Amino acid sequence: MSIKLKLIVLNFLEFFAWGAWLLSAGAYMYNTLHFSGIQIGAVYGTLGISSLFMPAIMGIIADKWLNAERLFGISHLILGILLIWITSVTDFGTFYMVIFLISMFYMPTIALNNSISYAILERNNFDIVKVFPPIRVWGTVGFILAAWLVDVLGWKVSKEQFFVSAAASILLGIYAFTLPGVPPENSDSKSMMQRLGLDAFVLFKDKKMAIFFIFSLLLGAALQITNIWGVPFLEDFAADYKGYFAVEHSLFLMTLSQISETLFILTIPFFLKKFGIKRVMLMSMGAWVLRFAFFGIGNPAGGFVFLILSMIIYGMAFDFFNISGSLFVEKESKPSMRSSAQGLFMLMTNGIGAILGSYASGFIVDHYTNSEGIKDWQSIWFIFAAYALVITVSFAILFKYKHNPEEVTEPVKH
Repeated sequence: MSIKLKLIVLNFLEFFAWGAWLLSAGAYMYNTLHFSGIQIGAVYGTLGISSLFMPAIMGIIADKWLNAERLFGISHLILGILLIWITSVTDFGTFYMVIFLISMFYMPTIALNNSISYAILERNNFDIVKVFPPIRVWGTVGFILAAWLVDVLGWKVSKEQFFVSAAASILLGIYAFTLPGVPPENSDSKSMMQRLGLDAFVLFKDKKMAIFFIFSLLLGAALQITNIWGVPFLEDFAADYKGYFAVEHSLFLMTLSQISETLFILTIPFFLKKFGIKRVMLMSMGAWVLRFAFFGIGNPAGGFVFLILSMIIYGMAFDFFNISGSLFVEKESKPSMRSSAQGLFMLMTNGIGAILGSYASGFIVDHYTNSEGIKDWQSIWFIFAAYALVITVSFAILFKYKHNPEEVTEPVKH
């Protein structure tokens, strides 16, 4: 098996294991386990909490004591056991604990996957910037196919979705030990503070950067909302729209968002070159407004087109913020602090922002749920849309950045 093919399999299985449950676990907790909105939000919040510290801890272990591919493999074997365990759990307390453990072992493997791929490609004299993106896109393909499989087999509201993920994780855990070795170099002198990006808080002394990071946190709160509530929302149409595609294949419909993501990422260089970072980020924020608003006015029948539009706009909403934001941090930070600044950006968006968004969205869903358990989804989505709109207008007014169209923009390289 060629090096490229080995890494394609690695990336495919890595995100296949996640795609089997990330979008559908909310529906499982909502319809089968009957958790409240705040409980479901809390469960998804473990992804953000784990992202605050586990990638840094795992990175130190891989840098100093254990081969990266072995640590990766061990993590996925443990994940397989945890994913099997959670299929027998029905009470919130235990479910939360097990999901927290799953998040603690899965989230660091995303960074480890990149590190392993980069190291193996570099050792074999490949151009990482050119070769890795086509390899990484197979991760998105794996995510989509896993969700489709769960949807087609009718497992989106059942525990079987975790068995699918467990099988993929165990297979990946075993497969990881067949990869070329990536031994620790013992040359990384970064402290835990640096790895978490905490030493980059000095950037808050710069007003422009402070405003940027605050808005990164605020928008980060929106990033996981539709992943949490998209499928439960579509499933709730079953009473009035039974048999419609959006209801019967809600998970399949949601994965159109990931397909859109793979397409929009290809347009980023053009948009950044022509419009600049501020306008591209405003496009992302505006796209989040439409993402939520289209959900609010959509339905499986006459409003189906709005559901489709919401899936299409997701690519711009997600990619334009993450890529352009990372690029802005890269350009505005001193070379000695760029890695820490990137860590701070991730901390604000996928860490603190994701935690706040998970809990706050759960609170809002509960607030708009009546005593009979019926949710006012239109009001819920319009609240989220209004939140994104306030962020968009505020960012346009407060964030000052002048674009130089003659400046060549390159992707971030780390």
